[in-house]
Amino acid sequence: MPLAVGSVAPDFELLTQDHTKKVKLSDLRGKRVVLLFYPMDFSPVCTNEHCTFGPGLSEFAGADTVVFGVSVDSPFTHAAFKKQYNIPYDLLADVNRKVVKAYDLFLGEEPFNCGKRGTVVIDKNGKIAHWHEQPVLEERKLADLRKAVGA
Repeated sequence: MPLAVGSVAPDFELLTQDHTKKVKLSDLRGKRVVLLFYPMDFSPVCTNEHCTFGPGLSEFAGADTVVFGVSVDSPFTHAAFKKQYNIPYDLLADVNRKVVKAYDLFLGEEPFNCGKRGTVVIDKNGKIAHWHEQPVLEERKLADLRKAVGA
């Protein structure tokens, strides 16, 4: 069941692609947080999305809004993915699948054991402002993401 808009976003602490830097959601209070959940680094749909989002996200990422990609891949895979495709935002490694499960975006253990494709916007008070699950084989559109972030 999707997280309800207005509910408190589940807190988490995950490593970034730098594998020494952790991001804790509760430390970001006062900022709007955009979580781009995606199944796997280097998969065709995910690669196309991140290559599209990178240049397009600069218009709303800034002092009061932070953007993160979230998948179950390791920090090391994230580092290679980010570098190869010049992704401008941090990628968070949910290797234990706790965050994808807490946000109701876990695809399941069979056959891939990965997360779903979804967008979650968390307001400055730590509450869900937008939650959307995208069909896993369909890219999100930048225009839809703009609307979600404006929500």
